Amino acid sequence: MAHGKRYTDAVKKFDRDQLFGPAEAFGVIKTLDSAKFDESVDVVIRLGVDPRKADQIVRGTVALPAGTGKDVRIAVFAKGDAAAAATEAGADIVGGEELVAQVEGGMLDFDLAIAAPDMMAQVGKLGRVLGPRGLMPNPKTGTVTPDVANAVAQFKGGTVEYRTDRFANVHVSIGKKSFEAAALHQNLTALVGELNRAKPASSKGRYMKKATLSTTMGPGIKLDPTRLDEAG
Repeated sequence: MAHGKRYTDAVKKFDRDQLFGPAEAFGVIKTLDSAKFDESVDVVIRLGVDPRKADQIVRGTVALPAGTGKDVRIAVFAKGDAAAAATEAGADIVGGEELVAQVEGGMLDFDLAIAAPDMMAQVGKLGRVLGPRGLMPNPKTGTVTPDVANAVAQFKGGTVEYRTDRFANVHVSIGKKSFEAAALHQNLTALVGELNRAKPASSKGRYMKKATLSTTMGPGIKLDPTRLDEAG
């Protein structure tokens, strides 16, 4: 894959084979030329789990203390008082059966879906639409809940979902390049702490095996997996 001049210049500014501590890596991020937009800062962590086994799927949510820097568009499947509360909490799209029908028809203008429990019989029909896009509400991530308004507030305020993919990687955006390095470090620390708490009992050997930090358009910076919980 061919890369542009900005990417090529960026890879000359650090050793691609070096394992960096978090503070060092965020320092490198700050030295790289910026794109014409505020890039996301992403971390990918390879976990020592087998995601083919149900008891080793690592999934949940984490509140990033410095927020995400993103405007998350949230759809809420709810009726009555719950729908009204979700709207008041800042949900972008709210509805019951009519929203289910719209999504079934191809309307996917949202980044996250939350559902009240009494809507799951209808929302369950959307599995083939929402599932492949990672949008299906799930109790384990707090996106199926009787308190939809609180869930909206949390996700708008910086709570993000995480889940191992089929290669045992967890991929999370931890902020924007415009964030102070200390804020990005706070968010990474929160994520690492949450992943450690979510470690399956059946996971043996080294848990955090590899980690890479990057901006949307930038090269990957290798993190030392033994130093991920270092304080900023």
